[in-house]
Amino acid sequence: MNVILIVNDTLRRDHVSAYTGGKPLNQCWSHEAPDWNVITPNIDGLAKRGTIFTNCYCGSTPCMPARRDIYTGRYEFLERGWGPLEEEDPDLPRMVSGPPNRSLQWAEDNGYSVSHLVSDHFHLWEQGAGNYHMGYSSFDFIRGVEGDNFQTAPRHFPCPEKYKFEKLERHWRNKTFCQKISNEWPVEDVFTRAGHWLEKNHENNNFYLHIDCFNPHEPLDPPEKYVKMFDPDGYGPIADYTEWPYARWKNKITPAEFKNLRARYAAKVVQLDTWLGYFFNKIGELGLWENTIVILTTDHGTFNGDHGRTGKLQTHEFDAVGHIPFIFAHPGGKGDCREQLVQLVDLYPTVLAALGKSIPENIHGKNLLPVLDDACASTRDYAIMGQFGKSVSITDGRWILHQNPVAGNTPLFWYSHYLSKFMGNKLGPCIHNKREVLDEPLWEDQTWLSDKKTDMNELVNLSEEQPKKLREMQQELKKQIEALGLCGNAASEQIDRLGLKK
Repeated sequence: MNVILIVNDTLRRDHVSAYTGGKPLNQCWSHEAPDWNVITPNIDGLAKRGTIFTNCYCGSTPCMPARRDIYTGRYEFLERGWGPLEEEDPDLPRMVSGPPNRSLQWAEDNGYSVSHLVSDHFHLWEQGAGNYHMGYSSFDFIRGVEGDNFQTAPRHFPCPEKYKFEKLERHWRNKTFCQKISNEWPVEDVFTRAGHWLEKNHENNNFYLHIDCFNPHEPLDPPEKYVKMFDPDGYGPIADYTEWPYARWKNKITPAEFKNLRARYAAKVVQLDTWLGYFFNKIGELGLWENTIVILTTDHGTFNGDHGRTGKLQTHEFDAVGHIPFIFAHPGGKGDCREQLVQLVDLYPTVLAALGKSIPENIHGKNLLPVLDDACASTRDYAIMGQFGKSVSITDGRWILHQNPVAGNTPLFWYSHYLSKFMGNKLGPCIHNKREVLDEPLWEDQTWLSDKKTDMNELVNLSEEQPKKLREMQQELKKQIEALGLCGNAASEQIDRLGLKK
């Protein structure tokens, strides 16, 4: 069996019509959503070829922590934050393709498979993360997204004055350069080049193709033809599309700008679906649907007005961010739905099992292949998620708890000899692969409990009204953390930090 895994950055579940049935978004889960719908026929077609999971929750957030969950099958956010793969990580591509610096013939003779990465996600190479590409048999990096330090020319290009001395200056230069090559940069290149790889390699047995696409992550600058599908004013209301307010939107932008902001996000999803359609057609042309599993998911969602917010990284993993799409097309699939709790850590053992590889012990993920055959097969009773040093969330699929840390947010330790380079945490000296975190501010919001059966978007905090359920979920969160087998004393430290010791 071949496996193709497609990870799209910041894809909201309610912007995939396989989940909404094409209804206006404000008629699905939240009245805070816009009154238009987003139709994704190509993603919907993928869902009809397999299984759609309705209860998938992210895990570690944001971008690179989610990817380390995928690459190692373990939650990262309770041990450290944004960082690279560790030398001792048995990461997914190396488990598929064997040790680095060996020939393809050696790999084949020793039971390994060809793997390939196609990505425009520059964080995979950027300082502070880096090295996620090293285990693949080959990789193809499409340059020029956002702050990728791709070009030093042109020296003169359109760029708002406020960015001329900031990292986003790179984005404006990159766009000037890249749009001379591709009108729909760079998502077009991602799926075109992934299709080219399939053309040349589809006869390999048990290949693994990993596509990591930055779309629909901001900046919100898709071709205007897509924007006009949702806002007839097109680019008009927002002059600076790189200004993505990570805050309560009413304090930042006008209603017209807010409408346009959401239209631009929806437009990027439609653009993504268009190029996914090109790629899915290529799979069909090559006759691969009969011997290939295709998985489509994301790292997390984003706030598009939910809880009065836009962006991410500013509060709990509420539904708009933590509850994500997860679609699993497979031979013999009939568009079934599964309600079991699944998470991104499950991709690691599932891909290995599909390719006939051994699965390491001491991982947190579950092999999902049995769930495809048996609608009653179990996965887990609870899913957990969060961002390093912030609140920790737990759900049983109905009730969800977002447990805030205690005042002072201690004890908190970073378990790695690597420094925090991207998110910029202040860390103490490294002692036995452990560093004290010296400056992690708390979220504004308090501990939060919601009943997703009546309040899918988690707009009402029931922590005071439901003290018994609150204690029950807190006790279960403590048990789940204790059972994970975390590094060093991370489990007891997290339990203490979250006020769960008693």
